[in-house]
Amino acid sequence: MPSHFKQYNKTDILSLTRLRKFETKLGECVLCDTGSGTIEETISQTKAAYIVIGIPEDIGVKANLGWGGADSCWFPFLDSFLNIQSNDFFSGENVLIAGHFDFSDVKRLISINAATDDEKLEAYRHAVNMIDNEVEELVKLVTQYKKLPVIIGGGHNNAYPAIKGAAKGLFKAGLLTLAQINCINLDAQADYRPLEGRHSGNAFRYADEDGYLNKYCAVAAHENYLQQNVWIDMMNNPFIDCITYEDIFIHEKRTYIQAIAHATGFTEDNYIGIELDLDSIENVLSSAGSPCGITQLQARQFMNFVATDSKVAYVHICEGATTLENGETNSTTGKLISYLVSDFIKSHSG
Repeated sequence: MPSHFKQYNKTDILSLTRLRKFETKLGECVLCDTGSGTIEETISQTKAAYIVIGIPEDIGVKANLGWGGADSCWFPFLDSFLNIQSNDFFSGENVLIAGHFDFSDVKRLISINAATDDEKLEAYRHAVNMIDNEVEELVKLVTQYKKLPVIIGGGHNNAYPAIKGAAKGLFKAGLLTLAQINCINLDAQADYRPLEGRHSGNAFRYADEDGYLNKYCAVAAHENYLQQNVWIDMMNNPFIDCITYEDIFIHEKRTYIQAIAHATGFTEDNYIGIELDLDSIENVLSSAGSPCGITQLQARQFMNFVATDSKVAYVHICEGATTLENGETNSTTGKLISYLVSDFIKSHSG
């Protein structure tokens, strides 16, 4: 079991569930560790198809010179998710809340020992490698038992271990002949920056270079934030496609739904990792928030569409925050993620 992972039991779940007479909340129905022992035993024995994992960390964002705060969304999400009504639309019995990673000790060590900004940057990037290994281990475990990981971040650095872990796990389960998957990323940025040390801006480049990512489609990337060298590399790679925000909404070359349909068509020959970076949604608090972007409704439509039109390997929702390092706050981010997760599960299991 990854050393920084905290597994949840029923007491942990019910402590966040607000019980009320004459109604049933999701927290009363979701599954968790029943005292069977290790996380592997829990996952291998559960009847749940969806395994929810929290990665509340902003080390990868800081390693990318971004605002910290991506570690603040997991508990607000969980609080909202567990208090959804259990009903005919979504009962929760097919979901296991596995627990969350806690890398706060690593962050503390860096803040105590790194004296300069350059030292901190190097230390953060080194720490991301350790996070990669632990996240990959758990995602591999979940997928090798043919379960679907629903990963709530955290920085977008965690896309790399999610891709790598899912590819290895599905290969071990006999569902792939090669440990390699495809990926769709709804994001304002392509996160295909150079191999300069691991951070939240280059997960897909590392996954591609290491051979675990086959086809990659970025949807709604903003032209203003596509680095020229990255754009050239992506356009010269037949296994990568990018539909910009401007092509959809400004030049209107495709409708939004046509863009998503293009992405699922481009990647349909394999299992697909579904990535949703909350900085793609306008006015949502995130490490690289923007006044321009898709709407929250369109984010929900994306989750609904890919759930029904793709062979999904995992889902990863990342970069959201309720409190940023610069003092900005927004208490609704966790609830938005809760909508996105419930939308996906309802559509995928329907």
